[in-house]
Amino acid sequence: MPDISTDTYYLFGVLVRFLQRSRETGGAYCLAEALVAPGAGAPPNRHPGDDEAFYVLDGRFEFMIDGAVVPAAAGSFVKVPPGAPHAFRNVGTEPARLLVLNTPGLVHDGFFSEVGQPMPPGTTTLPPPSDAPPDIPRLVEIARRNGLELLIGDAPHS
Repeated sequence: MPDISTDTYYLFGVLVRFLQRSRETGGAYCLAEALVAPGAGAPPNRHPGDDEAFYVLDGRFEFMIDGAVVPAAAGSFVKVPPGAPHAFRNVGTEPARLLVLNTPGLVHDGFFSEVGQPMPPGTTTLPPPSDAPPDIPRLVEIARRNGLELLIGDAPHS
């Protein structure tokens, strides 16, 4: 069940804070800021129902888009073609930040609010890492239900 009592969620070493949710933009888009721990990021996934683009605010990232490796540093804009398999990770030694734009945004809004660990609204620091492994079958099912296909096992590479 989605938890919409907050704007901030933690999952995969990524703190996601929704700046605008799809329902707040009349279904046009959702915009989120992501604070990503070193070595962390989004696992390979694809979603034909949501376009996605990233703007790197600070730090260094490596994106995997449809099999190609794309390095990105502060000021880089990375667009994912609709439905393309993609992933990203922070390749730096410090937390790094991204803006994430999804249109219409329902996929990501629904997924993170249902599966992410709810954090106090407006949280801006990463919580301590968890020792518990993620429940992959649960994540895959919730992702599927929200129109997102997790491609677990296809990790981004250096």
